[in-house]
Amino acid sequence: MKQFDSSITRNEQSILATNKVLKNTYILLSMTLLFSAFTAGISMSMNLPHPGMIISLVGYFGLLFLTTKFRNSSLGILCVFALTGFMGITLGPILNMYLNAYSNGHELIMTSLGGTGVIFMALSAYALTTKKDFSFISGFLMVGILVAFLAGIGAAIFSIPALSLGVSAMFIMLMSGMILYQTSEIIHGGETNYIMATVSLYISIFNLFTSLLHILGVMGGED
Repeated sequence: MKQFDSSITRNEQSILATNKVLKNTYILLSMTLLFSAFTAGISMSMNLPHPGMIISLVGYFGLLFLTTKFRNSSLGILCVFALTGFMGITLGPILNMYLNAYSNGHELIMTSLGGTGVIFMALSAYALTTKKDFSFISGFLMVGILVAFLAGIGAAIFSIPALSLGVSAMFIMLMSGMILYQTSEIIHGGETNYIMATVSLYISIFNLFTSLLHILGVMGGED
């Protein structure tokens, strides 16, 4: 009887811990998305130039390293905001480019934003309601993201529009998978650090948005 009661207590504690991580993740994610939108708006209003691939990659991986290093302390939260704020700054010039290059630039941006929101909410809701374990796709996602990342660099360096478009399509699929995977990890206790869960979901949303924007710009942009 005592063992049965102990088992119930452990299960309750596990559920409470999971719910706490999930709650903290979504709260921090909402705050970082707003902060990123704020820094993107500042970047747009100041008409800042894009920092370029090298500075963007160094800044991204550097801040990601710091976030990972301090993930178990309050400094980790500051690093998350530094990372998402930096990514917002790099996003501003991209948005300005679409606004200046296409007469329907505002429509493209809002459509991409809406599509990103719908995809994120639908996938998150599916993972939360079904409680399926998507850990089996982790290997596929890791390899796929590496391939897409290298292909994206190649497309940028050698200016291959078709490859760039294909990379965007790949990232949409991969980031959708990442949302399912990360949400599943939180539910099943595979991810207990809400800071790292937030970073993973934020990056997925960011890449999903920019990839959708790129495809819509190619397919439906009006010069």
